Amino acid sequence: MANNLLSIRPKIFDPFSGLFAAQSTRHGGISPAPYHSLNLGKSTDDHPGNVVQNRLRFCATLGFHPDEMAWSKQVHGDLVREVMQPGGSDGYDALATNVPGILLAVSVADCTPILVYDARNRAVAAIHAGWRGTVAGIVAKTLIFMEQHFATQGADCFAYVGACIDECSFEVGDEVANEFADPFKHFDGERGKFFVDLKKANAAQLLAFGLPEAQTEISPFCTKAQNADFFSHRNDGGVTGRGMAVIGMR
Repeated sequence: MANNLLSIRPKIFDPFSGLFAAQSTRHGGISPAPYHSLNLGKSTDDHPGNVVQNRLRFCATLGFHPDEMAWSKQVHGDLVREVMQPGGSDGYDALATNVPGILLAVSVADCTPILVYDARNRAVAAIHAGWRGTVAGIVAKTLIFMEQHFATQGADCFAYVGACIDECSFEVGDEVANEFADPFKHFDGERGKFFVDLKKANAAQLLAFGLPEAQTEISPFCTKAQNADFFSHRNDGGVTGRGMAVIGMR
């Protein structure tokens, strides 16, 4: 990955004019270590002015302004918020809207971001899924929410499962492993630990709702293994920046 690349653009959304989606990298910002460099997280101890400038840079690459962004203070839960206007909220880990001109944003530093576009009904969602949210079925609940509010059907949707901590790096204890079905974990006998696949577990919820596999893109990147390109809470001992995954319509 080029070290000046501010974001990854999911190819699954390329056919749709007027749709803007991206996941940020840690490159191209102004924050000093340990938040270097494109820290977008206000909840860090980085200087607030750095975060403001970084958000301006990131949003500009998508043709948006930070004032058009909608977000929530995330709590690793399973609540979905219908967004009618830009601005912040508290307690939601998924945002959905059919209103153009709003850039939905979720914050990540190892957790899984999922972006969804309903091409028929022109609705979008941004989802933050850590292991707790994944187990709670936040992706499935967001899709049901979109079905109820926007008449969304799986066949009409396209989705991106973003860069997060990959199975090869996500070592967990028995108490976490026990929350996951067998297809989404494996036991490494040599290391005596379970490893969980968050991407696969969240993608399974997309497929269960009826999204065709060909309409789902799964990022090949791991935030922990590729810490030079992404913020990783686990790799950096909790002292790190935050990236974003965003989606919006014009």
